[in-house]
Amino acid sequence: MPDTGYRYLFGPVPSRRLGRSLGIDPVPLKTCSFDCVYCQLGRTTHQTVQREAYVAAQSIIAELHHWLETGGQANYLTLSGSGEPTLNSEIGEVIRWARTHSDIPVAVLTNGSLLWDEDVRSQLSQANLLIPSLDAALPASFQRVNRPHPGLDLDRIIDGLAAMREEFGGAFWLEVMLVDGLNTSDEDMQALAKAVAKIMPDKVQVTTVVRPPAEAFARPVKAERLAQACEILGPLAEIVGPTAPPTAATTADENLATAILELLRRRPCTVTDIAAGLGAHPNEVAKSVHELLDRGLVEVVEQKAKTYLRATNPPQTSEEQGP
Repeated sequence: MPDTGYRYLFGPVPSRRLGRSLGIDPVPLKTCSFDCVYCQLGRTTHQTVQREAYVAAQSIIAELHHWLETGGQANYLTLSGSGEPTLNSEIGEVIRWARTHSDIPVAVLTNGSLLWDEDVRSQLSQANLLIPSLDAALPASFQRVNRPHPGLDLDRIIDGLAAMREEFGGAFWLEVMLVDGLNTSDEDMQALAKAVAKIMPDKVQVTTVVRPPAEAFARPVKAERLAQACEILGPLAEIVGPTAPPTAATTADENLATAILELLRRRPCTVTDIAAGLGAHPNEVAKSVHELLDRGLVEVVEQKAKTYLRATNPPQTSEEQGP
């Protein structure tokens, strides 16, 4: 894999919702306030609600400046990455710089857990688009699906989402991830509908598990149930997929997919194993893995309660190949 030279930027990657999105990663891998059972990057290794300059704003800005100066193009600059971006206490500085030095709109993907904090809301206020998530509005379901830091309270999170929406001048899309049997009851949907009415987002985007999750028991919801959920959640709700529509793959995309396949032909790996082994960003790896799964070239296997990937056609040994 060619080295882009960037530590905190990845992509641009295709996104169904955002077109070509340049990812900005302001926290270390799996530094998060949640430990969601469906996370494509595996279990959280540093669960915290402590905001710090995990990555200095100036380090991110330096890479953004270089990317823009060398002709970088994207539909969005998206703060997301491999953890919860609002944990970075200097995120506002990155957003302000991007807004004043580029015409590319800024999006923030967040689990919404810290929006009760006025400072977080203030720092996000200059973004063009916010996509927070709310997967459950019942405490038991919230615990099952998101496994939050013990310092977090669901009612406070919902209040924070509503406050952010009231104060925010940009677009606000609420994402709901449904996991079969964990947050999909009628009671769950009714509670979420009540929360949606309070938050008043511009859209409610309903999705389910597609990429290999952190936990094997995190299963996708059937299409029929997704449609029923949208009916309960109201006219703002729509079903969205996790990836962009098929587009012509770039050489970099093809190279990454080939490298992943070659690695998995030799041994099963997790998404984070692949990222570390190839020097690629975990989000880019997850997208390529999803495409390889769709093409039937790799499959998911469970080993010791962890989700691994392996090639469906590993190389034959010399004995299997014969004379």
